[in-house]
Amino acid sequence: MPTLEWVGKAQVVHHDAEVPVRAVEPVWGFDAARPGECAVTGSGNRIIHGDNLEALKALLPALEGRVGCIYIDPPYNTGEEGWVYNDNVSSPRLARWLGEVLGRAGKDLSRDDKWLCMMYPRLRLLRRLLAPDGAIFISIDDNELAHLKLVCDEIFGARHFVAQIPWRKRTAKSDVPFGVSQDYEWVLCYAGSGAFRAAVGRNARRYYETPDFPGRPWRFHDMTTQRSKEERPNCFFTIVNPKTGKEYPANPNRVWANNAETFQDYLAANRIIFPGDYDFLSIVKPVIRYWKADDDAKGGLFSGSVALSTHLPKEVGMTQTGTQELMGLFGGKAFSFPKPSGLVQHLIGAATYAKRDAIVLDSFAGSGTTAQAVLQQNAADGGRRRFVLIEMEGYAERLTAARAQRVMAGHGAVEGLGGAFDFCRLGEPLVE
Repeated sequence: MPTLEWVGKAQVVHHDAEVPVRAVEPVWGFDAARPGECAVTGSGNRIIHGDNLEALKALLPALEGRVGCIYIDPPYNTGEEGWVYNDNVSSPRLARWLGEVLGRAGKDLSRDDKWLCMMYPRLRLLRRLLAPDGAIFISIDDNELAHLKLVCDEIFGARHFVAQIPWRKRTAKSDVPFGVSQDYEWVLCYAGSGAFRAAVGRNARRYYETPDFPGRPWRFHDMTTQRSKEERPNCFFTIVNPKTGKEYPANPNRVWANNAETFQDYLAANRIIFPGDYDFLSIVKPVIRYWKADDDAKGGLFSGSVALSTHLPKEVGMTQTGTQELMGLFGGKAFSFPKPSGLVQHLIGAATYAKRDAIVLDSFAGSGTTAQAVLQQNAADGGRRRFVLIEMEGYAERLTAARAQRVMAGHGAVEGLGGAFDFCRLGEPLVE
């Protein structure tokens, strides 16, 4: 498998093992049911203020292999953003870290080298935290997309690549390089293992309740399959309506989904519907009946439909949607280019459709969009997901945590979603 090489890779490949383990120490808590108190809640929802490399290592003892969904929106390395790991290494923290880990080589890194050195050990720790049936979603634009894909193939495994999801961030601009407006960003998705399954809510199935089966609602479905008579010779037969004697020969290019013996079992169980059996059905060939009680008993992913990588619903919003959300919460522009909560909610909902008590992790928390998305998704489907957010910047308390408070308690005329969380910091190293 092709791998990506860059200056400094050899020094950071196993750097996550050298990061000290620190304690995650709750400082204060917030509970929408008791907004005037500051006692630690123990709710499982946490916002951690500290370096995300050290915070991820601190979470390993309790959460290794247990996180059902990870969403991160790391710096895009455009050369323009004012992130702490900035392009000129003016951040004393990163300059010191590069010097400690890389030595003299740390002074000669390109912008891409620095970004990759920052991301690699963090992705390694995220891989360890991800549950086998979980998934990680990473927002990125064209600047580092190719590099990130190769690194994730190496860390998560190319066989666990799920999708590269396009997200439309804006409407077209006219003043752009080469006359081409780059209106899309991407969300890379990798699974923890082959056990991951995504689903999204589908339109409600239509059930019928008829006098011949009182109290037993049912639906119907096509009884053919995309197989030819050569592929499924046992399913190439003629169905005869026992009431009318009318014959329904199999299509040689799309045979029946079951063989003749199984068909007779379904017929005896009143599961075959013929044209003319019900006036309200417009069918021209036999179909199979499914009972609502059986559908309800399956639950889980069965009630959802396949998530599409090429089509996100309009409700996910664009960048301006995220900006408007924050303005509504804080009365002004509080953060640059925040993701809309609808986008993150959609991803979380798809990844945890059958695991609605999952832990959701965001180690580049920013303005706290992921916390809001988790609360919204829980409100939408009755879930009990918990969020763990990590933010290293100074606004972790006044912005990231404040946003969670306002979403939980309500703001202005907007009703709160309820909930509780604890604000935490990293303690002294437990093990060097």
